Amino acid sequence: MVFASLEFLTLFLPAFLLIYALVPHGWRNGVLLAGSWLFYGWLSPLFLSLHVVLTIVAWVGGLLVDRSREDSRGRLRLLVALIVFNTAVLCWYKYANILAGTWSELMTHYGAMPLEWQKVALPAGLSFIVLQAISYLVDVHRHTVPVERSFLNYATYISMFGHSIAGPIIRYDWVRRELVQRWFNWQNFSLGARRFMVGMCMKVLVADTLSPLVDVAFHLENPSFVDAWIGCLAYSLQLFFDFAGYSAMAIGLGLMLGFHFPENFNRPYLASSIQDFWRRWHLSLSSWLRDYLYIGLGGNRHGVWKTYRNLFLTMAIAGLWHGGDSWNYLLWGSAHGVALCVDRAWSRSSLPGVPRALSHVLTLLFVCLAWTLFRAPDFHSAMTLYAGQFGLHGFALGDALAVTLRPVHGLAALLGVTCVILPIWQVRCERRLAGNAWFALAVALWPVAGFLLSFALIASREAVPFLYFQF
Repeated sequence: MVFASLEFLTLFLPAFLLIYALVPHGWRNGVLLAGSWLFYGWLSPLFLSLHVVLTIVAWVGGLLVDRSREDSRGRLRLLVALIVFNTAVLCWYKYANILAGTWSELMTHYGAMPLEWQKVALPAGLSFIVLQAISYLVDVHRHTVPVERSFLNYATYISMFGHSIAGPIIRYDWVRRELVQRWFNWQNFSLGARRFMVGMCMKVLVADTLSPLVDVAFHLENPSFVDAWIGCLAYSLQLFFDFAGYSAMAIGLGLMLGFHFPENFNRPYLASSIQDFWRRWHLSLSSWLRDYLYIGLGGNRHGVWKTYRNLFLTMAIAGLWHGGDSWNYLLWGSAHGVALCVDRAWSRSSLPGVPRALSHVLTLLFVCLAWTLFRAPDFHSAMTLYAGQFGLHGFALGDALAVTLRPVHGLAALLGVTCVILPIWQVRCERRLAGNAWFALAVALWPVAGFLLSFALIASREAVPFLYFQF
């Protein structure tokens, strides 16, 4: 069950909201927890069992870390053991398949029989749940948050179905007060519903429409220059609108229930440098990596070269976190690590600054080229796409993509590009049209119209999973 599906929109969400609205305030955490566990159980009872085990371990672990505050060494050893446990669970489900596959390839290469292996399925949302558990345990250890003594409150925090499948990565400190006291009222509900509808439009009207085009482009044997760049640019739009759409829906769901989650995107494709891009893209992950990994490695406190080492390692680990079915993710993260190091070195040198317009173009070009590596199913496919992007397979549009292309793909791409660049003129348009009644009406009603169109499309085809479910 995903947000953009009939069972969620017509069965689960209405029933959950009705019960949530009718029960007394003190029961709402229980209703939210039960609804979240039902949501996970709907996906897979086995995944729900794992989720409950991780929840219990982290909650008990937090209590033990808090109790051992007089024993600093024992406290640190306990924290490390809890982090290792959570990381080990994540690594098993994420990387067992690729390690087994790589080992089988090596055995086959040297003439031995391949390893017999049954593929391990990745539980939805496991990566996000583990990062939230680790951040909570570290914050308790650092005394930046009080330990949560109520299992119900902690389990509600870690399990909220609105965001824990694909982010944002919510820290306990951001919601601990609202776990105890929050306002479930018409104002929050209506603002949250609007945000949810906007996210649904982003997902269904842009991302899902471009999905078939991207699938064809990234599986061409010899893509031309036009084929490769259509696929690359379409995927850049698809990934952003899919993930930012999910984040908007999660933020909207949270607001409908009385929670205020932080923004997860800030116009990333308008970034003027690769550092600026990571200050705009997947903000909850970027800040998590900074506060719990980069600073933990030493940050910029131990000299220039160790700072660059820490930057590179942080991004390489971030790439590895994104997936275990291909080494491409590690290469993608490493490429961003190198880019961040180059950007930092250039900005701190005596070299002339890059003009702002050119810097925007170069940043977007690098990000899109890196997305090719991120999306390609394997390294060979990525190299094939890169060869096409540099014109090594010709320049004309290929037959396979020509057959796939439809006017609706162009409309979705145009809508996506318009939404990306609209913020540049947004303030100016709002000033000029502030008193226009038709403009105000359009601003108020377009999410409803877009949601109804999205619902019609969902009803007419199979549900398309969110891309970040696989991470």
